[in-house]
Amino acid sequence: MLRTLLNDEAGFIVSAELVLVATILVIGMIVGLSEIQHAVVAELNDVADAIGQLNQSYYFTGFSKEAQHGNGLKAYTRGAAFADTADECDNNQCDIDCDVPVSEGPKRN
Repeated sequence: MLRTLLNDEAGFIVSAELVLVATILVIGMIVGLSEIQHAVVAELNDVADAIGQLNQSYYFTGFSKEAQHGNGLKAYTRGAAFADTADECDNNQCDIDCDVPVSEGPKRN
């Protein structure tokens, strides 16, 4: 029985060539996924830049309605305006910085 088991050539044999091919495939997959990550981050950065370029300024005029027979105002609303200016972090102008390490203080009871 042991001799037939040793002489049996049916089935999958893991050889050095198959291990090498599998290793190359896994390394290639990791590199490919890394490139996909960089491409997605670059596209999301473009989307963030586009959103940062949006001008949110607006204005609208007021409204007034005089009462009949010159008895003052019947209705009145004020107008409004907002001027959008560039913020500090619009269009990736600011970086995330790491502060220097700070030692922990004593525990409080």
